[in-house]
Amino acid sequence: MCATALLGFDDNQREPAPARRCGAEILLRALEAEGVEVIFGLPGGANLPIYQYLPGSPIRHILVRHEQGAAHMADGYARASGRVGVCLATSGPGALNLVTGLATAHFDSVPVVAITGQVATPTIGTDAFQESDVIGATMSVTKHSYQVHDARDLEAVVHEAFHVARTGRPGAVLIDIPKDVQQQIVEGEPAQITRLRPHREPPAPSQELLMAAARSLAGARRPMILAGRGVAIAQAQAALLALAEHIDAPVGTTLLGTGVFPSSHPLALGLVGFMGTGYCNLAVSNCDCLLMVGMRADDRVTCRLDGFAPRAEHIIHVNIDPAELGKTLAADCQIAADAGWTLEALIKETPERRHPTWRRQVDEWRDRHPLRYPHNGRLQPQEVLAACYAHRLPTDIVVADVGLNQIWAATSWTGDEAGTFLNSGGAGTMGFALPAALGAQAADPGRRVWAICGEGGFVMTLQELATAVEAGLPVKVVILNNGQLGMVRQFQDDFYGGVRSEIEHSVIPNFQLLGSAFGCFSVAVTCQAELGEALEAAMAHPGPALVECRIDPEANVYPIVPFGGGLADFMECPST
Repeated sequence: MCATALLGFDDNQREPAPARRCGAEILLRALEAEGVEVIFGLPGGANLPIYQYLPGSPIRHILVRHEQGAAHMADGYARASGRVGVCLATSGPGALNLVTGLATAHFDSVPVVAITGQVATPTIGTDAFQESDVIGATMSVTKHSYQVHDARDLEAVVHEAFHVARTGRPGAVLIDIPKDVQQQIVEGEPAQITRLRPHREPPAPSQELLMAAARSLAGARRPMILAGRGVAIAQAQAALLALAEHIDAPVGTTLLGTGVFPSSHPLALGLVGFMGTGYCNLAVSNCDCLLMVGMRADDRVTCRLDGFAPRAEHIIHVNIDPAELGKTLAADCQIAADAGWTLEALIKETPERRHPTWRRQVDEWRDRHPLRYPHNGRLQPQEVLAACYAHRLPTDIVVADVGLNQIWAATSWTGDEAGTFLNSGGAGTMGFALPAALGAQAADPGRRVWAICGEGGFVMTLQELATAVEAGLPVKVVILNNGQLGMVRQFQDDFYGGVRSEIEHSVIPNFQLLGSAFGCFSVAVTCQAELGEALEAAMAHPGPALVECRIDPEANVYPIVPFGGGLADFMECPST
């Protein structure tokens, strides 16, 4: 008989031993509890305890080639899925390589949680090997940052971090975990989770404010709506369409708002602002009541402030973040609220209206100022994008990079489906498209994802082609190759005396060979006649594909508002 039986204990009735888990295990279980399915990351000395236990977790890990790519992938994942994207890096240079990607996500209100390893707690502040003050470095580009000093706090911190990232105005959150905390053994069950920094929803707008907005819209003879990404975050596209039709108001969108209103709708006026359509800018400049919803009203939208909506008797600004109200533009009706709630309330409180004279005027501007580009025998970017969009399925996601390619992609957009056009707006981060497209593809493997890039932005993150092949992410990359930094060259031509300085890419990779070296299907296109076959071949390929399009090196974006000009001062494409 065993000793425990002699003492009156039965082996089968023993109390289970207290659970023993290290910080890395607690972290992974906490991420699983938040519904995390994919992490984009790169191992290093200060996060190896996490990677020691990662194989035992159901979370999929996608190994990136650079930490900036990890942050952009988490961003693209979040934009495409509506869930929080997660990236993982080591300390020092690994953590600091995340900063640009976190800034990109944070400025565009994208929920991302970054987890960084840190040197052991006793060595923090001693300039230890690969130590960096990542909390200080990311203070301006995150909603909140945590440095965890006790593994018993990890579960609560992760839970709170996800809550902060996804609520209110979404944004980036960072969790920095010293290596010894990842290895710390914790016995017993974790304490009950408490939120130390819960997001507090802004108070509901007063009925007086809402009724003032409704009265302004009801009394307008020339109403106009501008919509931004906040409409997509609130999933309020249907409410936006319903209000626009209800009050017969044309709708323009910010760059980040591209796709929140159907492009084929008669009320759609496309992009507003510095590189917006002429007819949208004229409508804003001549409206008597402007409703701005889910947008920040930054300088790329407004251009010269005294030239923005100068004939508007009333401006209504709706944003969930009170800090954005009155920051750049003094709207007479400022509503801090969810875009969807506000749009639905305005539909109920505003009588149905029709404005035939205003609509005829807007349509006349549309006819007089169409988007134009030269037909000079060279491959034009608009022709490439028209072919891409003709081949895309309604559910396909398009991710644009930054530069002329981004504006061409946005102004050429033909989609009517919400959430299918993604791009970097506030930060304007070159190199965004490829890794963000990989994140979007990981979010929904069943959808086709396109990355539209210039060659300048593409070479900044091209190493992630290896990630695409290794992880089986069949993104279709279209490179608009003009052999130069095109937007900088156009600015120099138009606004800096025509002095072209340091914009030529005299050494450019052979992208067809480069893509093949990474294991991608690759093809080069030099004329419009080759486009259809090349795109069909890329789409038919089951893996990642790269289509290089050698476009007219003198192609520009028009209309464009000169620096210091108002919206109505736009320059159009010169006659060719």
